[in-house]
Amino acid sequence: MLNTEMSSRRDTAIARGVGMMTQVYAEKARNAEVWDIEGNRYIDFAAGIAVVNTGHCHPKVMAAVEKQLGSFTHTCHQVMPYANYIQLAERLNEKVPGDFEKKTIFVTTGAEAVENAIKVARAATGRPAIIAFGGGFHGRTFMGMSLTGKVVPYKKGFGAMMPDVYHVPFPVELHGASADDAMGALMGLFKADLDPGRVAAIIIEPVQGEGGFYPAPAELMRGIRELCDEHGMVMVADEVQTGFARTGHMFAMEGYDVAADITTMAKGLAGGLPLAAVTGRADLMDAADPGGLGGTYAGNPLGVAASHAVLDVIEEEDLCARANELGSRLKQRLESIRQNTPQLVDIRGPGFMVAAEFNTADGSAPDADFANRVRAEALSRNLVLLTCGVYGNVVRFLAPITIEDEVFAEGLDILEASIEAAKAA
Repeated sequence: MLNTEMSSRRDTAIARGVGMMTQVYAEKARNAEVWDIEGNRYIDFAAGIAVVNTGHCHPKVMAAVEKQLGSFTHTCHQVMPYANYIQLAERLNEKVPGDFEKKTIFVTTGAEAVENAIKVARAATGRPAIIAFGGGFHGRTFMGMSLTGKVVPYKKGFGAMMPDVYHVPFPVELHGASADDAMGALMGLFKADLDPGRVAAIIIEPVQGEGGFYPAPAELMRGIRELCDEHGMVMVADEVQTGFARTGHMFAMEGYDVAADITTMAKGLAGGLPLAAVTGRADLMDAADPGGLGGTYAGNPLGVAASHAVLDVIEEEDLCARANELGSRLKQRLESIRQNTPQLVDIRGPGFMVAAEFNTADGSAPDADFANRVRAEALSRNLVLLTCGVYGNVVRFLAPITIEDEVFAEGLDILEASIEAAKAA
C-alpha cells in the first residue's frame, strides 16, 4: 500500500478540519524511528508532539500495558475503582512542585485536564473570570479554545467563545514584549476591564508550546504568584507539553522559585496512551462536590499502568539529565549553523524542549515560508520536524529523550542539510 493511496482515502473518509503535518502513514515504530506503510524509515523529532518522551514502544511501558491487558481494560474508576489509579495519584502528589498537601484527578486528554482545572478553580473561589496569555495553547474544547491565544486555526469559524476569559500579552523579548510589559498589561486589565476580585485563576504555560517554545521569565512567574496571593486567585501551570523530563526537570515549574496551585498534565504522562491529570492543593481539589469531576474513561487502567512504567523509566534512565545533555548538543549544532544562516534569529528552550526561530534574511520579519521549507526539506530526507509559533516561523524539536546517540547524530546531519537546502531554494 502507498502513502498516496492512503492520502486519497483519507481525503474521502476524514473531516477536513483534522489537519495533518505529513502524508506519511506509520506502520511501526521503535524509540526514535518510525517506518511507514511503504517500508521507509524516518527519524522522529516530533515524538507525537512530546508524547513519547520515553520513546516509541519502550519495553518497560509495553510490558506494563500487556500485563494490565491480561487483567482488565476498563471498569470505570467511579464504578469499580482500582489500586493503581490511587497509587499513581500518590506518586504525582509527591512529584508535582509545591510544598503543600496535594490531591489528583485523572482524565483523558490535556484539554480535559485544563477544563477540570478551571472547574476546580471556579468551585474553590466562587469566581468566574480566567486570565490567560496571548500565544498560549490550552486545547480545542470551547473552554480550551477560549483560553488559547491564537485564532487561526483554533477559533476560526466556531462562533462565540466562553465568557469571562481575558488575555494579556506573553513576554517575548524577540518581539519587543518584556515581563514588565506583561505585568503592566495585567495591571491595566484590572484598572480598565476586570475587578481582580472576580478572577478565579491565571493560567500559564511555563514554556509556551504551540505559541513558539518561549520560556516564561522568572520575574513573570513571581509576579503572577504575588498577584494570586494578594487577590485570592488560583495559579494554574499548564504542563501538558512541558511535563515529564522534557525541560530537564520532571516538571518545568521546578525551574522557578515559585509553585503553582494547580498543575495540568497529559502527553508524556503515559508513553502514548491517552491519560491526563490535574494535581493541586488538596483544599482546592476538594472544592467540587462528588460527581462533579471524572468521566467514563478517566484514568483508564491501561494508561495508568503505562504511566507507572513511564515514571520508572524517567527515574531509572535519568531522563532529566539526558534531556539537558541532548538539548545542549542540539543547541551547539544550531549555533554552529547560525554562523552562516542569517535567517536563524533565535535558539532557545530549556532541556530538550528546543526551538529555532527564522526571520527573513535581513531579520526584519518572521518568515514562516522558510521554516516550512526547512520542515519539508527534512521530511524529504526522512526526518520528521514540527513547526509552531504565532507567526508559524518556529521549528520545534521534540525527539524522544531516549533517542540513541547515533540516531540523534544522524538527525542533526539531516537538519543541517535541510536548512542549507532551504536557504538555496
